[in-house]
Amino acid sequence: MKVMIVDDSKSMRMIVKRTLKQAGYDNMEFEEAEDGTDALAKIDDYMPHLVLCDWNMPLMNGIDFLKAIRAAGNSVKFGFVTTESTADMRAAAKEAGAQFLVAKPFTPESFEKALRPVIG
Repeated sequence: MKVMIVDDSKSMRMIVKRTLKQAGYDNMEFEEAEDGTDALAKIDDYMPHLVLCDWNMPLMNGIDFLKAIRAAGNSVKFGFVTTESTADMRAAAKEAGAQFLVAKPFTPESFEKALRPVIG
């Protein structure tokens, strides 16, 4: 399974990958992007099955990235991994087409719980 991890922190991208492996997702390969603009430039070539995206990033934030790919007709499975998880943010994420939102700090269990209904 091809997964794109979008986060302006390289260390956070590494932590997400490690946590996914700890959650039992060993069959994933990864592409990384440092913000929504970078991810937008890479997504069509990489064609991920799943995008895990931070919300707050420079240049283009996560919600704008999600809206841009949905407007372009891309229906990739999409989840936010972010420090903020207010009810308004969760509603905006769902309305824009995200399947889930995992709050930082996260655990292998929180990832597994969010991903199980989305990717099995």
